[in-house]
Amino acid sequence: MPKKQFKAESKRLLDLMINSIYTHKEIFLREIISNASDAIDKLSYLSLTDDKVGLNRDDFRILVKLDRDERTITVSDNGIGMGREEMEENLGVIAHSGSLKFKAEHETPEDVDIIGQFGVGFYSAFMVSDKVTVISRAYGSDQGYKWESSGADGYTITECEKDSVGTDIIMHIKPDSEEENYSDFLETWRIRELIKKYSDYVRFPIRMDIEHTHYEETGEEDEHGHKKTTPVTHVEEETINSMVPIWQRSKAEATDEKCVEFYKERFHDSEDPVAVIRVNAEGLTSYRALLFIPSRAPYDFYSRDYKPGLALYSSGVLIMENCADLLPECFRFVRGVVDSPDLSLNISREILQHDRQLRVIAGNLENKIKSELMKLQSSDPDKYDTFWAAFGRQIKYGVVSGYGMKKDLLQDLLKFHSSNTEKLTTLADYVSRMPESQKYIYYAAAENLRTAAGLPQNEQVKSKGYELLYLVEDIDEFVTQMLFSYREKEFRSVSSGDLGLESTDEQQEQKETEDKSRELLDFMKDLLKDEVVDVKLSRTLVSSAVCMSYEGEITLEMERYFRQMPGESGERVRARHVLELNPNHHVFASLTAAFNEDREKAGRIARVLCDQAKLLAGLPVEDLAGYSESVCALI
Repeated sequence: MPKKQFKAESKRLLDLMINSIYTHKEIFLREIISNASDAIDKLSYLSLTDDKVGLNRDDFRILVKLDRDERTITVSDNGIGMGREEMEENLGVIAHSGSLKFKAEHETPEDVDIIGQFGVGFYSAFMVSDKVTVISRAYGSDQGYKWESSGADGYTITECEKDSVGTDIIMHIKPDSEEENYSDFLETWRIRELIKKYSDYVRFPIRMDIEHTHYEETGEEDEHGHKKTTPVTHVEEETINSMVPIWQRSKAEATDEKCVEFYKERFHDSEDPVAVIRVNAEGLTSYRALLFIPSRAPYDFYSRDYKPGLALYSSGVLIMENCADLLPECFRFVRGVVDSPDLSLNISREILQHDRQLRVIAGNLENKIKSELMKLQSSDPDKYDTFWAAFGRQIKYGVVSGYGMKKDLLQDLLKFHSSNTEKLTTLADYVSRMPESQKYIYYAAAENLRTAAGLPQNEQVKSKGYELLYLVEDIDEFVTQMLFSYREKEFRSVSSGDLGLESTDEQQEQKETEDKSRELLDFMKDLLKDEVVDVKLSRTLVSSAVCMSYEGEITLEMERYFRQMPGESGERVRARHVLELNPNHHVFASLTAAFNEDREKAGRIARVLCDQAKLLAGLPVEDLAGYSESVCALI
């Protein structure tokens, strides 16, 4: 019989599809099985009103058979089948969708999960096959038909015998080449792996012949007197797929314990997650989700190799292994799956065609994750602390990234060290403990907890009985600057110089003292002009002699952070240092006396005090030898 030619447009589309549309050749099996599932769904739907179908739900199945010698993969279904006209329409015209037509004609309800939308998935078989044969018999017909094609050169349709309704798709696998080992697709383990990966939740059983080997005694003995055995291989037909995914089951069927087992197996984690999140959303965009918040970060979490995102399914068929668009960057640690029948996919079913539905789902999941974390924070603080130890830094990064776009979402999740409690505290708990007279949220930033707690600038705040937050991670001050305030309380660094704690009388007295010492302060400012932008009397020190504060937006802790970065940025980004002296300390009296009697000695004291202030602030002293010489000279 002469070959029929594909239309010119179909030829170009077939070539494009085989070479460009599909990223991974392995998805051909997903597409063929999805088509088989569609065909069964159609007949299953008809069986609800047509007694002649003669099949109930338990009778439907998809069979996958391998023949290594013939190099064929056969996928068979007992679905609705095709006649000549349907073969012409569905297989002779690429991108004609029989599924869409069926849905339009029958107004199928939501529980009929017809997956196919574009009618091109079948042709993905040509990525791995040099010849495809389709044998089908339509429901209601006694005549079978065979469609055959070797690709873009055309196809034939002939009458044939077929005992039962349904379709067999026989793919003759290409010979191996230098670039591709097509023989892999003839291995049982490989096909089983692909079914589990992409089609595990197709709701009809997918069955394969699986070889099993056991050993039987031969009745003979070897030279050592041991009974000899021989391997005996037998073949059993097994159902490969799970059919009903755990996220589609009721909570009674899928307990938290079973969900945790699923998480550990699916995401290769030996530790239980700190939270299991279930979502069953119905509306303009319907979907189900099963999410997990891990208790520890994967080893590659902060590396480029880590792949964030949720597994995305459409009606039980895997579309994307890691759909990053479903999660904001701040929650990239969340693992899980999302399944929706409402996604608009492109013709390869590999990427989303429109992102409106995705944005709706992502927005809902974002709020759900935040809500679950807040619930965990209040109901199980120890578990929340486990989470925070693993991913607190990621939450902080989320606050500062995107110019603070997510700061309102994340601020209640933050935790910091505190002067009032050994455990980390939330901002809400800190504010709840603030006395009425306290105007600001005070914090001390340093490279570690001990240094932060020992900063001399803390003394004035503590003398008022106020609580201090200790910021000990390099990102912490960026977080407070991005937040600016929390519940209308501004953040104020103890190193900023002005803590707003003096009365009007105290401020006036400070000004008078500073005016009296103006000549000394100007002397020191000129002497230390390469080290500081100003020298002034401190408004925060109580018992310590000296400290270093700053002016402007760049804090001392930020300077320390940028110093650790490679490249020129560490040299360019510097805080504007301000040396503060305690006028009530005996050292200031000695400095004043030296200034009046011995300017050289006063200069040595000034340099020592400046270096001491740097050391207390965690900043480097450039001339350690000079510092040591000055100290020795003064002793």
